[in-house]
Amino acid sequence: MTSVAAESEVQIATRPRRSAQLGMLVFALVITVASFAQVGLARDGGLPAGMYGYGIGLGILAAGAYFVVARFAPYADPLLLPLAVFLNGLGLAMIYRLDLSTSADWKKALQEGKKLSYIGPSTTGQLTWTALAMIFFAVTLLVLKDIKVLQRYMYTIGAVGLFFLALPGFLPSSISGALGAKIWIRIGGFSIQPSEFSKLALVAFFAGYLVNKRQSLSIVGKKIGPANLPRARDLGPILVIFVICLGVLALENDFGTAILFFGLFVSMLYVATERFMWVLIGVLLLACACLIAPEIPHVAQRIDTWLDPQAYFDGGCRIGGKIVNQTHADVCASKGGVYLADSSQLMFGLFSMGQGGVLGTGLGQGEPWRTPLSYSDFIFTSFGEELGLTGAMVILIVYALIVQRGMKAALATKDNFAKLFAGGVSFVFALQVFVIVGGVTRLIPLTGLTTPFLAQGGSSLLANWILIAILIRISDTARRPAPQPIQDEGMTQVVRTQ
Repeated sequence: MTSVAAESEVQIATRPRRSAQLGMLVFALVITVASFAQVGLARDGGLPAGMYGYGIGLGILAAGAYFVVARFAPYADPLLLPLAVFLNGLGLAMIYRLDLSTSADWKKALQEGKKLSYIGPSTTGQLTWTALAMIFFAVTLLVLKDIKVLQRYMYTIGAVGLFFLALPGFLPSSISGALGAKIWIRIGGFSIQPSEFSKLALVAFFAGYLVNKRQSLSIVGKKIGPANLPRARDLGPILVIFVICLGVLALENDFGTAILFFGLFVSMLYVATERFMWVLIGVLLLACACLIAPEIPHVAQRIDTWLDPQAYFDGGCRIGGKIVNQTHADVCASKGGVYLADSSQLMFGLFSMGQGGVLGTGLGQGEPWRTPLSYSDFIFTSFGEELGLTGAMVILIVYALIVQRGMKAALATKDNFAKLFAGGVSFVFALQVFVIVGGVTRLIPLTGLTTPFLAQGGSSLLANWILIAILIRISDTARRPAPQPIQDEGMTQVVRTQ
């Protein structure tokens, strides 16, 4: 009886939880449609016409993703897909809300014979990118049936990741430049952010490399007091990654990407070796980078506006070691100075979240569109204004759940490569959310990273949905029950050969 009960418990623990996944997916879609409805009721006193089209479109995409997971990864974690759909749908609703406001601004400007200096968000475009991203999600699950295949090509994948990461830095600013950083590739009406796909490639490379080198990297060198230092020759990998991140910082002025990839490598190095000394070494190198970063003009501007945003609300001019506030760019250039971008975007974002308070103004009832790029870089402040601190904490908890489920999949799998891969993907989500939310709340200097699933952007959606597909594949492999041997000896056939 004991063995039967134990076997029954194993079957229950590893059975596909499709009903739970479907229920959570329906709940995520209900929240999305309710958000669209709230926007229309608050703005116009009725249900918006676009609610049905966007809601049905997202529902069809979510249903397709559910059937792909149920068919090809039935034992996967049941929460990962609903959590991603929840964030994607909530971001789509906020972009729709901001789209209505900026469209009204354009109409008013055209009537007055004026032209706005920015292009607002596109809800239809975001839904199109969502459809393409979820197609990539399904293709990843169909093609990548064994995550260990990536380990065979880790050096090729790593080279591709570095190429994508460095490419914008060597292109003209007219093609790759955006708000001082060189992170895009724009050709005509098409644009892509290569660093978003570098995340996937470099996580795979880091996982494969650390699996092969974990034993040598775990060896203790000299001992100084209570600290067990690694061998000097084992410092090579972390120093190489540090130099590469400094190169990204210098060539592309991209502070956020440099922090993301260096933090990712240090985190995965700690998971692989279980030695906290690597974390301390990473922190020490990061402190050295903080001393070098102010020598890069664009990064120095970000640091200056972070330390004292009010002083640079209308811009400033650095002439030698002196900063003159409220100076126009042309005047600053005529004096041989360096113009500092104004901090109005950061200040408006802080004002927006302060306006929301604890419970928020309500979807459609605030003015988040006053913050520049409120639908992309600063979409978190838009939620902070209209959903308040409560809604912002809910969003952060959803991100924390994605990270927790990814870590759970990493702990459950027995393959070392898959374990590090799942842990790396989880760290990507955690670090990215920390960097962007820390930037808009003035915890750290502002960076150009996007908020996963929420912010408008095709590259980010494609990359993040592929990362979710990888976590689902790893969790399915880890939770799938092993084949059971035949227990009934009476059913065994014995064949005698002479």
